[in-house]
Amino acid sequence: MTVSLSLLVTAGVLCAVGGVLLLMRALSRILIGAVILGNGINLLMLSASGAAGAAPLLYPGVELSRVTDPLPQAIALTAIVITLATTAFLLAMAYRTLRVTGTDEVQDDIEDRRVALRAEVQEQRAALRERQAPRGHRPEGDRAAYRSERRRLRTV
Repeated sequence: MTVSLSLLVTAGVLCAVGGVLLLMRALSRILIGAVILGNGINLLMLSASGAAGAAPLLYPGVELSRVTDPLPQAIALTAIVITLATTAFLLAMAYRTLRVTGTDEVQDDIEDRRVALRAEVQEQRAALRERQAPRGHRPEGDRAAYRSERRRLRTV
């Protein structure tokens, strides 16, 4: 089995470029990244399957060692169909976003920000409780500072 180094390098470059484009915020770049990544993975699968051989038709007199394995080709064909469906979905989403907002830029989700802020406030409250944990006789000033800090965190 011989694998061409140029095919592996090309597949690696396509996967890297597709991965970088998927991390962009514009849906058009994400769409192009998904297509390039899909092509890179298909090329990687087909190049890793080995050298080409005889057609996978089993009839009398055919040596099984010379026949090409049809599984990588079937997987690549399935990946092409999945990439086409993903491309159609991303294209529809980019078109809809462009029509509604005027730009294809992906915005941050407000709920995600709220969840992150809530987690941060809970960590601060836990740290505040930890500092006040030893139950003993504390001066009234410490208790007032604790209550004011707790009120501030509650309003956040």
